[in-house]
Amino acid sequence: MAKEVIYSATAPEPIGPYSQAIKAGNMLFISGQIAIQKSTGEMITNNITDETAQVMANLNDILKSAGMDFSHVVKSTIFLKDMNNFPKVNEVYGQHFKTQPPARETVEVSRLPKDVNVEISCIAVS
Repeated sequence: MAKEVIYSATAPEPIGPYSQAIKAGNMLFISGQIAIQKSTGEMITNNITDETAQVMANLNDILKSAGMDFSHVVKSTIFLKDMNNFPKVNEVYGQHFKTQPPARETVEVSRLPKDVNVEISCIAVS
């Protein structure tokens, strides 16, 4: 099975030795995204709703680069620094999955890259 690196010029550059996404067969594995704005390089961390919206925008940009959208997502993982933010994150996240939402887990972690409050990764199938 061939492995293809998927790159979106509109999503933030990886902050380490990893790809934004890898396509293997008809499966797309998107690395965890944080709220970095590609256009400014700035991070949104002062408002969990805005932060989550930027994370979802970054995921969307990568999905588009693979010819997909949120309807193709079959699995996602949400990492939260504070589970008290779950309702607000869930509300923004849910706006992208109106029908047939993917399987998911949400976990609280002690720390995330660049000290963000939320990181989301996903798997999509074409």
